[in-house]
Amino acid sequence: MQTPDDHPPSRQILTPSTLNRLVRDLLEDALPLVWIEGELSNVARPASGHLYFTLKDAGAQVRCAMFRPKSGWLKFRPADGMHVLVRARVGLYEPRGEFQLVAEHMEPAGEGALQREFEQLKARLDAEGLFDPARKRPLPRYARRIGVITSATGAAIRDVLSVMSRRWPLAEVDVLPVPVQGREAPPAIAGMLRKASASGRYDVLLLTRGGGSLEDLWAFNDEAVARAIHASAVPVVSAVGHEIDFSIADFVADLRAPTPSAAAELLVPDAHALRRHLQQLEQRLSTLERRRLQSRVQQLDHLLARLQAQRPQARLARDRERLLHLQRRLLGVQREQARWRRAELERLHARLLAQHPRQRLALLQQRLAELSQRLRRTVERRLERDRLALRHAGRALHAISPLATLERGYAILFDAEGKVVRSAKDVSDGASLRGRLADGELPLVVRSDEPHRP
Repeated sequence: MQTPDDHPPSRQILTPSTLNRLVRDLLEDALPLVWIEGELSNVARPASGHLYFTLKDAGAQVRCAMFRPKSGWLKFRPADGMHVLVRARVGLYEPRGEFQLVAEHMEPAGEGALQREFEQLKARLDAEGLFDPARKRPLPRYARRIGVITSATGAAIRDVLSVMSRRWPLAEVDVLPVPVQGREAPPAIAGMLRKASASGRYDVLLLTRGGGSLEDLWAFNDEAVARAIHASAVPVVSAVGHEIDFSIADFVADLRAPTPSAAAELLVPDAHALRRHLQQLEQRLSTLERRRLQSRVQQLDHLLARLQAQRPQARLARDRERLLHLQRRLLGVQREQARWRRAELERLHARLLAQHPRQRLALLQQRLAELSQRLRRTVERRLERDRLALRHAGRALHAISPLATLERGYAILFDAEGKVVRSAKDVSDGASLRGRLADGELPLVVRSDEPHRP
């Protein structure tokens, strides 16, 4: 028989601390992080900054603690009766041997469920290619008709209309009213998107509403709305909520704007900026056109000078001056020969006077005959050369003379002032003209009546 002090060698004796530590280790190893949903009660936040509360449902409850700094990161203020979703480590509070949860994260249960649903739908639609940047269409630069799908009484439509009327009053903006919150909102929005797309009236559609909670914006996270945006025949701009709000509609749309006012600025140009740009372009165009005209005028002046230098009248004047010059040279030669002949006769006369009168007279007569013959041959040769040069110049002059052109059947028209008519635009009906022909002139009168055609 064994006494109470006798213990089998296999028996293990544990203290409460050892037992609680063992249980804590087992719980932490078996259950790391878990998500648990329930109602808050006994919420307490002492001066230490830690948060203590009880999480319960209809059949049980569990004590919880959230230590600093995680308790300071909460985006809401926990209160009794609030339904929350908690991510926590399962543990045991050793000093009292109490089962508890050490919370790492906490959020309102409804928002958390919606967020998970949002992430799941986003991942599925992304896998189908609805968010593919390659399918995004560019917005029209100058949209003539814009359809705004939103609440007709919300602040968003007032902001949109104000910005568009200020920036680009030429755009026609149609308000396509739909509910933007509640159960009836998603089918109404999807139906209006399909109707506006099928109408063919709009260049672009704007889907918008003001800010709100995740529940308020949930209509724009609906799958039917996302697929209606994807199927739209015209580009769709999404401007839902504030800058920090993102919806499924933002990812599917061709362009996401952070606010309704920003969407309006993206959809229409600034009329004042465009006017300044057009004025700058007009000034540049005017400067370029003025420089181009100056260049053309200089080119025309150069061509006119070349044309005037090559026209028959100018060549005729040059040849006439050359002919006069030749004539003056010929007269000079003739005068020089006459002077030489007189000097020679004077010398002969002096020699004649110095010799016997009869012999000198015979010699003088013979010498005079020889000189006369030489002079005659010299003058004839010179006259023949000048005659040939004059005939050649005359033929060249006649070749370019307007008279030669007239002999081939052409005519030159002169107006009443004697100016040459170069274009039909220079005369008017009833004007008197003179037609110069090869053998004379004809008086003419301009008549614009066309002959009768059968």
